[in-house]
Amino acid sequence: MVFSSILFLFRFMPVAFLLYYITPRRFKNLVILLLSLAFYSWGEPKYFPIMVASILCDYFASQGIEHNRDKQWVCRLCLVFSIVFNIGMLMFFKYTNFFIENFNAATGLSIELLKLTLPLGISFYTFQTLSYTIDVYRGDVKAESNIIDFGAFVCLFPQLIAGPIVKYTDINRELKTRTVDLGQIQEGVKWFIFGLGKKVLIANNIGSLWDEVQRLGFANVSTPLAWLGILAFSLQIYFDFSGYSLMAIGLGKMLGFDFPQNFNLPYISRSMTEFWRRWHMTLGSWFREYLYIPLGGNRKGKARMYLNLFIVWAATGFWHGANWNFLFWGIMFAVLLILEKAWLLKYLERGKIWPHVYVIFLLLLSWALFAITDLSQLGVFLQKLFAFHGGSDWVYYLRSYLVTIVAAILLSTPLVEKIYNKIKGIKWVNIGVLALILVVSVAYLVDATYNPFLYFRF
Repeated sequence: MVFSSILFLFRFMPVAFLLYYITPRRFKNLVILLLSLAFYSWGEPKYFPIMVASILCDYFASQGIEHNRDKQWVCRLCLVFSIVFNIGMLMFFKYTNFFIENFNAATGLSIELLKLTLPLGISFYTFQTLSYTIDVYRGDVKAESNIIDFGAFVCLFPQLIAGPIVKYTDINRELKTRTVDLGQIQEGVKWFIFGLGKKVLIANNIGSLWDEVQRLGFANVSTPLAWLGILAFSLQIYFDFSGYSLMAIGLGKMLGFDFPQNFNLPYISRSMTEFWRRWHMTLGSWFREYLYIPLGGNRKGKARMYLNLFIVWAATGFWHGANWNFLFWGIMFAVLLILEKAWLLKYLERGKIWPHVYVIFLLLLSWALFAITDLSQLGVFLQKLFAFHGGSDWVYYLRSYLVTIVAAILLSTPLVEKIYNKIKGIKWVNIGVLALILVVSVAYLVDATYNPFLYFRF
């Protein structure tokens, strides 16, 4: 069950919020916990024990740290236990078959792959709970003594399966003292509808163009259609992921939580450095705080800084998926960011047009590397991009998707947001815009068979 589904919109969501609002304040976190476990179990009932184990592991690890501040070895042991459990669970479910496949390829053996399906959201909630235990160990926050409140934090359903990654320090006060008023609910509904529109009206429609290109076969498309296809995927992944993040932020506001922003118009960036300050901001913040800085950051000289960047971005790429293409994708950004820090960034900051061209061109190539997990097919596709193979197939697809492409590009800039900010003060216009987006989105969901969840692998 995902946010952009009829099941969620017209069954789970009304029941969940009705129960939440009529529940007395002291029991609201218990209701959130039960609703979140029900939400998670709806999609992955067999992995319900893993979620419970994750809650218990980090709860008792943090309690062990909090109550043994005078015994450093106990604190370290509890922290190691949390790290081994969280990273171990992630590695087992997400990467075991990847390592078996590569071991078989290297040795000529034929070890049988495990029959594993990836628990929904495991990459998000393991990072979330791990950051909590590390923060407790550092003394940045006191361990949560109420296991109900802690469980509500771990599996808070608005951001459980697709982020943003919410640290305990982001919402620890709200877990105890939050209030919900009509203004917050209205604000939450607005962001949820905007996110739903991004996902259903833009991401789903533009994504079907990339699917068409894949169905045709990369060897059979013209160079213009190949570029059109990867442009479509680039827009799809942005509107899909940012749409889910907006829906999560909106749902959080309706529950009384303020989740951190996750996207800030990344495609208007003038450098890769700026792009990664705007794209999946909570993930970038997590790696910076819990990996880059502990490795030494930029405090130990340029050579060490470049090595740290390489390690962080290789890890970032591998976090996204258990395939070599994701690792190469991360390394590609490591190289680009190192080059920018070494000498290119000062020129990019002075430029006006060419820095945007530089960013978009390299991002399109990077999304090809991200989207195509089969390296042999990736080679075919990259060759097609630069083979200058003509053909008229692209004309049909451009005509079919032109309106959606133009809308997606405009919505990737500040233009539409500026127009909306000017008219949102007119109450009937604001309500009309939101109602139109909601009605059309629901109509699409009722009629459509194409509604992918791109981040299922996480």
